[in-house]
Amino acid sequence: MDVNQINAVYRATKSIMSNHFGADISRGKPQAGQGSIPSDDVSVVLGVKGELSGQIICSVSEGTAKNIVGAMMGGMEVAELDDMAWSAVQEFGNWVGGTTATELSNENYNIDVTPPIVNEGKSNFHSTSKFITVPMDTSLGSVCIHISLSDKS
Repeated sequence: MDVNQINAVYRATKSIMSNHFGADISRGKPQAGQGSIPSDDVSVVLGVKGELSGQIICSVSEGTAKNIVGAMMGGMEVAELDDMAWSAVQEFGNWVGGTTATELSNENYNIDVTPPIVNEGKSNFHSTSKFITVPMDTSLGSVCIHISLSDKS
């Protein structure tokens, strides 16, 4: 995993947050880890395959998830995460995955991203691979992107 791969995933997520939702964004300090990957109330898990393999996990609080869903629905207030809201969270994952594939293709990597899996509730994901966590503070709430990618070459 190199800095260009990490930056491509960050640019993809930042693009979705700013261009689709109009969110102001500041990037926190990336941290490396291995083993337990902490998640918040809501996580979207994306598998990566092709010239790179691994996972991308976007983790947010319930409040941030409601704000993202509200922004996706034209600015409406979301009181609870119902079936439609969960579908929107999954679609957010699709947007991040598709934009990540485009950003990585600009770095000369041909990848596919699996359909997103949405996890509800705080949990810890476990990884034997190293990962980088990139925190983002946005006007919709905090987003943590956990990235674990490896070259298949």
